[in-house]
Formats: sequence, C-alpha cells, structure tokens
Amino acid sequence: MFSRRPDSGKTTSFSKSQKFGKSSSSFRQEAGVSKRRHEPRRRPRTGTSSTADVSSPSSNLTSPIVTLVVGREQRIFAAHENVLCASPFFKKVLELEAIDYSNRKISLIDEEPEIFSSVLEYLYKGDYYPRLIPNKKRNSWELEQTEDDGRGLPESTVYHRGADGDLLKDTVIYCAAEKYGLEELKRIALRKQGLHSGVQASIILASARYAYANTPDTDSKLRAHYLALIIRCRSTFKRSGTMQLEMFNGGSQLFFDLFVALCNHVDDITSASTPRTPRSRPF
Repeated sequence: MFSRRPDSGKTTSFSKSQKFGKSSSSFRQEAGVSKRRHEPRRRPRTGTSSTADVSSPSSNLTSPIVTLVVGREQRIFAAHENVLCASPFFKKVLELEAIDYSNRKISLIDEEPEIFSSVLEYLYKGDYYPRLIPNKKRNSWELEQTEDDGRGLPESTVYHRGADGDLLKDTVIYCAAEKYGLEELKRIALRKQGLHSGVQASIILASARYAYANTPDTDSKLRAHYLALIIRCRSTFKRSGTMQLEMFNGGSQLFFDLFVALCNHVDDITSASTPRTPRSRPF
C-alpha cells in the first residue's frame, strides 16, 4: 500500500533538529516528539470490511447504521447516522432523496480508506491515531508512540492514489476535514503537522502542492504552515533537486506565495538589523 517516490537529485530529509513547530505560523526548532515512552497502541489495519469504533459513551448510538463504500477497492465501512451527521457534508447527503433508505449507503470512490478511517475515528473519539498528548512541562503537544508497518515506513505518510505517491497523512486528513466541514478536525490535523521528523523534501513539496489543490484560497492556515516550513529549512530545500524541478515546472500558486513570504522574511530581518535614523529636528 505504501510506496516511496525518490527525490530528484540529492535525497534530503528533515532530521530531528529540523522538526516542524507546533503551530501553522511558527516553527520552533525544539518542538517535536518527546522521547518519553507512552503505552503503544496498535491501530487496526483497514481491511475489506471496517466498522467504526462505537465504544464512546457520550454518543447516542441508537441511530440507524449507514454503510460507506470507500475508495477504488470499494472497502466497506459502517457508522451510525447521527455520528455522521456531525459533518455538514454527510448530513446533507443523508437528507437527499436520492439516498436509498432501505439500504442506507454512501459511495466515496475518490477517498482513501486509511484517511476515511481516521475521519471516522475522530467522529467517534474526538481524535485519530496517533493521538495528541499534552506535555505540561514543555507547554506543548506530543504524539503518542507509533509503530510502523514492519518495513520501516513512518506513520506520518500515506500513499495517495490521486497524487501517485506518498503524502503527509495529517495534510490529507486536514483536506478531508475541509471537505466534510469538520473544523475541529482541521485544528487537530494542523497541530499534528509539525510533530514528525525525517520526512523527505520531495514528500513535503508533494504535500504542499496537494494542500494548495484541496483547500480554498480563504483557508490560509495549512498553506502558511508549508511556506514557513520551507523558509525555515531553506538550506535543505536549496539542495533539493525536487525543489528545483517543482519550481521549473511551476503551475502552482505555492511558489508565488513562497516568493512573497521570502520577501517579507528578508524585509523583517533587514528592518530588525538596520538601526533607525533619528529624524532631524526642524528649524
């Protein structure tokens, strides 16, 4: 399911000293996954048939079950109607007359099953794996300890058929939350964006391009995250053959926004380092 797209030119990645910050507008070097060990929790893999966890006592789980057919492989999920209706998208779909009420089924052919599984997990539990854990000593957030799939692939990425390669999972979840009208899920996914390390520059750029293609111009938070990240790690991206190829090909608002952000960054540095000239007093 997972694949790795090689970076054109020199392969570059972000080490632990280059972790993303904890907010979309600030990328602090010290922010990242703590070395504290938490009790590991194995996430069930998405199979041919998956049912959302319904153990949450705060939810009313007496509503009818809705079947969801997800992805090109048509994997089957099941969820309670009232849980799905927390999403304006699903509430509208379920209210349409086109829905067969004798066999309540929604088809999501363009969605990735692993991403939709995380969306359902959020709808039932208020978060998705790996969960956010507060670190009171550092006044920051961490991710619970994760496990890879046995092949050394990080939990932070997911293969996306539409992009024909790996993308940052939290970015895809953020865009799914935008589609489904889940603002709190967007905030959670945005906070998780900066808590991974060792991500290749090629995946960062592919994810940034995906973010631009799947968020409206009015939603600048995720876009600002990537602009600030590239500026902060500009020495890495300068050596990236993928970055050079991406800019040569163009075709995205990303690079104009990056140019403006870099200009503003230089202006800020210049104004901070240039002493103010005292105004001459009029005669």
